Amino acid sequence: MTGTRSAVDNAAMNSSSIIRLPEAEPHSLAEKAYQLLVRKITRLELPPGSALVEKQLMEDLGIGRTPIREAMQRLAIEGLVDHQPNRGMFVSEITAASVQQIYEFRSVLDGYAAALAAGRATPPQVAELGQLHKKLVRATEDDDIDLYVELDRRFYAVLSSASHNSLVADAIPRIFNLHLRLWFFISTKIGGWHSIAGSHEEMTREVVDAISHRDPVAARRSMEAYIERRHLDIKQII
Repeated sequence: MTGTRSAVDNAAMNSSSIIRLPEAEPHSLAEKAYQLLVRKITRLELPPGSALVEKQLMEDLGIGRTPIREAMQRLAIEGLVDHQPNRGMFVSEITAASVQQIYEFRSVLDGYAAALAAGRATPPQVAELGQLHKKLVRATEDDDIDLYVELDRRFYAVLSSASHNSLVADAIPRIFNLHLRLWFFISTKIGGWHSIAGSHEEMTREVVDAISHRDPVAARRSMEAYIERRHLDIKQII
């Protein structure tokens, strides 16, 4: 027990070397197009149901047709873009049915990942999750939404990695953008993002505490309770 505590403490002291933000530049034009479209779609700059016109996107993004097509195909697989035969590509609508499916899946997947992480996370992973929680709080205080999003993306990436289950680790990043768009959708409707950020940080604090105490039941419960709150929020809007 003493050796484990020392490892966690040492990892926490070196946590600044673990967290690397912002992310590296994309390695290809297709990846760049994907990241730019993700930003526009999740932040509702391209609203639900809007048509994705290649020529207009080429002008707006400064990227050629082929990388944009590749990015849109990837987004279609992830559920953010809807391919309608003989009509084209459209940003997926936000409907009661789609929201239900997203939150049901998140509750199962994220809750399970948190429970697994409570039993399997390495000391450096526990330390990094703790530091990410603190940085999320600081980003809210600084009103830095861009940093907040990247920190949140990193939090879920580390959580999924800490599950030490390759299928879970692959699935969580794939659905992150779906619930990120709903997060922005809720914050837009209620007039700001700080209140739901506070609720999110309550969850990250509880999950990190449960993982550090190796309590899978508490970790799962905190994650599932947070997801249920967000589901209730959006059901009152749509």
